[in-house]
Amino acid sequence: MNYLLDTNAVIYLHKGLLAKPLPVGRHFISVITEIELLSFPTLTTDQERAVQELLADVPVIGINEDVKREAIRLRREHRFRVPDAIIVATALCLDAELISNDTALTTVPDLKVRPVHLK
Repeated sequence: MNYLLDTNAVIYLHKGLLAKPLPVGRHFISVITEIELLSFPTLTTDQERAVQELLADVPVIGINEDVKREAIRLRREHRFRVPDAIIVATALCLDAELISNDTALTTVPDLKVRPVHLK
């Protein structure tokens, strides 16, 4: 099974806040999540290093033509912000379950969303 980790799930994982381990399968992140994680203005050098180490173990999926077209459709139909549209489009194009606590993303009919439970 493929899983795409939303930014909030990666943050919870990084901070050790998950009540249960991630499901077994292939895990990916969108390039948007990588950008979001590494662009916090208050990110320290140690935090950046820790995020880079975490990201080294997870394939980062870029924006190809399929993701771009799907993100455009999602933005039109669901009025998502561009980053959310790209993340959801990436999950759909990968046929991946999105691991996220963002309930706004659950409005997409074909998207499988798995919330994470926190400690």
